Amino acid sequence: MDNGTDQSQTRTASYPMLDGIDGPADLKGLSDEQLQQVSQEVREMIIDTIGEIGGHFGANLGTCELAVVLHSLLDSPRDKILWDVGHQSYPHKVLTGRRDRLASIRQYEGLAPFCSIFESEHDIMGAGHASTSIGYGVGLKEAMLHGIGEDGKVVAVIGDGALTGGVAYEALHLAGGLQTPMVIVLNDNGMSISPNVGAMSSLFNRMRLNSRWHRRREATEDRLTRLPFGLGRKIGRLGPEIKSAFKAYWAPGLFFEELDLAYVGVIDGHDVHQLKRALIEALEADRPVVVHINTVKGKGFEPAEEGGLEGMEKWHAAKPRSIVDRRPAEERKGQEKPLVGVQESDSPESIAPEKLEVPPPVAPRQYTEVFAEALVEEARRDKRVMGITAAMAGGTGLDRLQRELPEQYIDVGIAEQEAVLYASGLAIQGAKPVCAIYSTFLQRAFDQLVHDVSLQSLNVVFAMDRAGLVGDDGPTHHGVFDLSYFLPLPNMVVMAPRDEAMLVHMLRTSLLHDAGPVALRYPRGVAEGVPMPEAPEPIDIGRGELLLPGDRVALLGYGYGVQVALRAAEDLRGKGIEPTVADARFAKPLDAELIDSLASEHELVVTLEENVLPGGFGAAVLDRVEDSLAGKSRGRVVRIGLPDRFVTHGKPDLLRSEVGFTGDAVAARVLSELGLGKTVT
Repeated sequence: MDNGTDQSQTRTASYPMLDGIDGPADLKGLSDEQLQQVSQEVREMIIDTIGEIGGHFGANLGTCELAVVLHSLLDSPRDKILWDVGHQSYPHKVLTGRRDRLASIRQYEGLAPFCSIFESEHDIMGAGHASTSIGYGVGLKEAMLHGIGEDGKVVAVIGDGALTGGVAYEALHLAGGLQTPMVIVLNDNGMSISPNVGAMSSLFNRMRLNSRWHRRREATEDRLTRLPFGLGRKIGRLGPEIKSAFKAYWAPGLFFEELDLAYVGVIDGHDVHQLKRALIEALEADRPVVVHINTVKGKGFEPAEEGGLEGMEKWHAAKPRSIVDRRPAEERKGQEKPLVGVQESDSPESIAPEKLEVPPPVAPRQYTEVFAEALVEEARRDKRVMGITAAMAGGTGLDRLQRELPEQYIDVGIAEQEAVLYASGLAIQGAKPVCAIYSTFLQRAFDQLVHDVSLQSLNVVFAMDRAGLVGDDGPTHHGVFDLSYFLPLPNMVVMAPRDEAMLVHMLRTSLLHDAGPVALRYPRGVAEGVPMPEAPEPIDIGRGELLLPGDRVALLGYGYGVQVALRAAEDLRGKGIEPTVADARFAKPLDAELIDSLASEHELVVTLEENVLPGGFGAAVLDRVEDSLAGKSRGRVVRIGLPDRFVTHGKPDLLRSEVGFTGDAVAARVLSELGLGKTVT
């Protein structure tokens, strides 16, 4: 290895017990002490490997004992272990035959960043979005009870962060109502990516800190009825509501028990003996059981474990080459090169350039950073501006708004539907809410987009970071469908900037718009490095911009597609073609005048968008041309975008090359469409 890293880090690491674990069956028969040792070696392997290559980190260090104990007790894949979300499943991957491939995780053609049913029979469900495991589990077990498929145990592992998502409560409601015999492991570490928010987080925190709450409902009720001086008899006569109130004080697990879910907790999630005893008891019960365990996000890595909430948040994900000899690389003596890592995850610390090198002194800014700064300025200008995030303050840049204008900031937790509903209420009252939610996560709130915002034409701005191919987190995180789900909605304005300067103009435009909702998408990562305006200026809604005049071929880009168009134009000019390049700026409403002129004056109109083609920008342009220029002389429309399939994980440049969304690929496609081959002579 080079670049200042230590060759002794992962290449010569020794994991004596783990090296003998080729699958879950190899854990059977091991003593508690041996299982504890395996857990520690899994943890060390993750620190060594992920510290070198980068990836989700802290949550995985907290689930090592849990994964080992579950696989020692269960017969996977006949028994189903469901991990919610998959960024805590690396220990599970290590124990299920993928140990030797861990160093490929999140890399192009390597292991998937989350669980994937296409990767292993032990990955029962794929999940890159939170709060879904309990719902999957109820369905799996109910199918078994109906004689469908092979019977087995079902265990859903869900973090307390994921329990801020409403769909988890719908599943708890169903599991209790059906009395589905399954185990729900509540992995409680007080964190999602950032510290958790809301009433449930406060409840779990009190449960962790108060040892009296480690008792079960039955034990508490028995003690109440045996109170001296006749109190027990009086309590017994007061009725179930009063008894429940007493028990709720002494045994807050009653929240789950009132849903008819048995509750066991709080268990030390890093003590194999305690874990094993609690899980054996839960697995033997013929009813739904919640096993509440307390774990430490970043367990075994001192900067995370001892760094408090700030340390756990910082080490949610590790950058490549960020750990040497199980210590942060910056602490290593004699470090010759500063390390700047690529990190595609949602960690606030992970938005970095796409190259493993030190950036130049004046590097282009991140789109997220530009948006965050612009939003703060807009909030200073107009006190009605409110920023809303769904547990992604750092990833969306809203942590800056939280620091500088906390009264104009709200985090609703992992609850995108509630984020949109909350924004709707603000808008009705006259506020200017900005929902800063990743494109891929906003799709979870589609009904609210239709029913609560679009139908009522409310002034809500949807700022969608991570639009397009986002990289190593893969198909669960690519933001490639938002154009297709926004364009059919009445009253909606849909726009995308070609660079960071246009982003600040579009944010101002969105907030000044008073005739309905606005969808504003922008990519992740480094922007284009263009000069920034002294002040944002509103642009005409529905008006595109001609960037380069030309003839014969018109390249009409949308968002990042404009940059691809400019690169393709440069390539084509070297081959004798002088194309026109235009920035549509708006996918809805379209600039009808611009599109009609391009189609009338060019032999070929090529649309470029980093969205799937079905229902996207190109489809809207094609509809416009067909409707407005039917029977007239016009150019042919060719749509270039993303294919009708899920694109794998890998660096964005690799993925764009794979799907043909690069300047040279577009130039080659244009020449082919013109019947000119590769070169014009």
